[in-house]
Amino acid sequence: MSSLDFCHPPRARHRWLISCLCAQWCGTCRDYRSVLETLAGERTEDALVWIDIEDQAELAGDIDVETFPTLLVQQGERVLFFGAVLPGVEPLRRLLRALDEGGARTPQVDAAVQELATRLAQQP
Repeated sequence: MSSLDFCHPPRARHRWLISCLCAQWCGTCRDYRSVLETLAGERTEDALVWIDIEDQAELAGDIDVETFPTLLVQQGERVLFFGAVLPGVEPLRRLLRALDEGGARTPQVDAAVQELATRLAQQP
C-alpha cells in the first residue's frame, strides 16, 4: 500500500481525519489540492489527506466515487461525513463549521466507505 499524501500530517492525536478522494487526471481535483493545503494551515488540530482513487486503489477499495471532489471526514473509525462537495475553500469551511457546530452525527454509509475509514484509522 502506498503511503498517504498528507497536506497536513497527523500528530499523535488529531481530532478529525479529512480525506479528499480525487483523481490526478481531474482538473477540478488538481485545483482542489490547494483548497486542502489552505485548510491545513487553518485546522492544525486535524489531519488532511489526499487519496488518488486510481493510484491508491488498494486503499480506496470498492468505493464508487461518482463526483469529484468527494470528502470523507472521520473521527477515529467513526464517519462524520461522506459525500461530494462543491469546489472552493468556502464550501469546505461551511461544511466543517456545520460539523463543528452541529455535533457531528454519524451518517449511514455503505460497507466500502466504513472499510476505508477503518483502514485510514489504522494507518501509522
